[in-house]
Amino acid sequence: MNILSKSTAIGVGIAALLVFHSGFADQLTAGEPSVGVWQKHEYRFAYMGFTSTYSCDGLAGKIKVLLIAAGARRDAISQPGACAGSFGQPDKFANATLTFYTLAPAAADAPADVKPVDAVWRPVSFSALPPRDLTRGDCELIEQFRHSVLPMFTTRNIEDHVTCVPHQLSGSNIDLRFEALAPPPAKPPAPPAVPVQSGAKNTS
Repeated sequence: MNILSKSTAIGVGIAALLVFHSGFADQLTAGEPSVGVWQKHEYRFAYMGFTSTYSCDGLAGKIKVLLIAAGARRDAISQPGACAGSFGQPDKFANATLTFYTLAPAAADAPADVKPVDAVWRPVSFSALPPRDLTRGDCELIEQFRHSVLPMFTTRNIEDHVTCVPHQLSGSNIDLRFEALAPPPAKPPAPPAVPVQSGAKNTS
């Protein structure tokens, strides 16, 4: 059994931005401009899997990584739910409470108090291939995320080749790709201006 504790979740969080290695990393050069509006979602995610066991805090940390990778606003909240186990202890009934915002296309007849924001279509890829921020042990988590959480996002061109074999890692495969309506990538800060020095005066 593959047990993912808090320490594993921290390691995943450090490398969170690499989860979407083959898609999200391309956002700086790819992205179709669009306009969207933020929509709020609240959801209780109760993990149901046979192969891996997560602690509640470990599950919450990993789901937050998935939310932001899929295009949720960066203030997404994923809190451990009520679990029998203590902090960092694997729990067969691990769950998390999610509060997050996703972008939906801005309608022409939207109310005046709804402020549209810039958006782009970002390619996203969840895969167990290198750099291995997701492992085959996460297969059932990705499968459940795909069916219960991803519909809350505005997506297109979904390619779902996730195959999970219960109670074993062999034969399981994580390969989920899609485009999501998401905020444009942050622009890098402008380099500081270099002061222009006047030439030295000739005092001879």
